[in-house]
Amino acid sequence: MDSLYLWLNLGSLSIPFLYSFHPKLKLYKKWKFMFPAIGIMMLFFIPWDIAFTTNGYWGFNPDYLTGLYIVNLPIEEWLFFICIPYACIFTHYALLFYFPTMRLPEKATTRLTYFLILCMSVLVVLFYDRWYPVINYGYAIVLLALVHKYEKEILQKYYLTFLVMLIPFFIVNGVLTGSFIEDQVVWYDNTQNLNFRIFTIPLEDSMYAFTMILTPLVLTEYWVRKNKASQ
Repeated sequence: MDSLYLWLNLGSLSIPFLYSFHPKLKLYKKWKFMFPAIGIMMLFFIPWDIAFTTNGYWGFNPDYLTGLYIVNLPIEEWLFFICIPYACIFTHYALLFYFPTMRLPEKATTRLTYFLILCMSVLVVLFYDRWYPVINYGYAIVLLALVHKYEKEILQKYYLTFLVMLIPFFIVNGVLTGSFIEDQVVWYDNTQNLNFRIFTIPLEDSMYAFTMILTPLVLTEYWVRKNKASQ
């Protein structure tokens, strides 16, 4: 079990990576946009992760790790920010390939976005002294506002594809937070979050995943569109 986190990362990546070469999907052609986009997302999420780990807001059980660390984070955590976004972006494009009309109406997208921003704003105010909801929802509020203003069409599709992504999310994150195994791979200080869990998963993790995927997806879409326009 000392490499469980590593195998979760590699298992999540394996099928999406192999099917990236599917002659109809051809996701590999977007790699030159996707990987820099994931890298930019990591420029924010990794320092956030390091700060929270250093301050003990969350941490990692060494029993499930290989023991390799980079800047206070296990190598598995670095891989998490590559493997999971890649797998989810693949899922997004694969779903749209097979269901090209999969999107919310524009008005419904706007109403849902405003509702989410309102709910998260209330949580930030109510739990201003807890770092996870403040940083997590604060970033989500800004991101949603910007994407809704400049890339609303992405949100129309992403809201629906993310619902599908929640299925593997609950499985993988469930294992990481202690479901199906003896102990937790990732533990949390509940004084720094809402202390409300869906099964074993902190409520904040869902929005954390939402923004971790949406950030590189928006950048990828922007660069793909810009590249096409220049040809």
